[in-house]
Amino acid sequence: MKTVMVTALASLLLTPVLTHAAVKTGDKAPAFTLSDSTGKSRSLSEFSGKTVVLEWTNPGCPFVVKHYESGNIPGQQKAATSNGVVWLSINSSAAGKQGDITASEATRIANNWKSSPTAYLFDRDGKTGQAYGAKTTPQIFVIDGGGTVRYSGAIDSIPTAKKEDLARATQYVPAALAAVAAQQEISPATTQPYGCAVKY
Repeated sequence: MKTVMVTALASLLLTPVLTHAAVKTGDKAPAFTLSDSTGKSRSLSEFSGKTVVLEWTNPGCPFVVKHYESGNIPGQQKAATSNGVVWLSINSSAAGKQGDITASEATRIANNWKSSPTAYLFDRDGKTGQAYGAKTTPQIFVIDGGGTVRYSGAIDSIPTAKKEDLARATQYVPAALAAVAAQQEISPATTQPYGCAVKY
């Protein structure tokens, strides 16, 4: 009985508590205003008319580390932003929780990983993450210029923390962005996100 209780408790600790239903593809993207790593206030409405990628991140998560240290996410960020796409990395770790970092730490980590999002945003009260139903890091949402969520889910098709799996994985984000740019339907438009639980 004690083992069962411990296992159940561990499961609760690893599972994010979401107070809102997850955003679905086809839904209007919830508005938000968050501070970035330079201290500037950034709002989703600031990027009206542009395609926006929201990437939930946590620098201490091995799944995130896989995609950054391999250059996968930095490469996708660079390719997307060079085509006019806005890429917002969002850290929803609560104050004092694993993954909570300072602005200067965020800048240092970004430099080490050669990442280049449009902005790195802090969501310490978790309201934005919960509004979107963000469960894991990494987790991706693609929003079109009209403010509609067009893709929601994993960054790729192989849910492991092994860098060697990247070569055979389907990368969902470039495909989604290409479909949005061509005004085509995205397939798949929804996938199961994987990674570390967001530390609300």
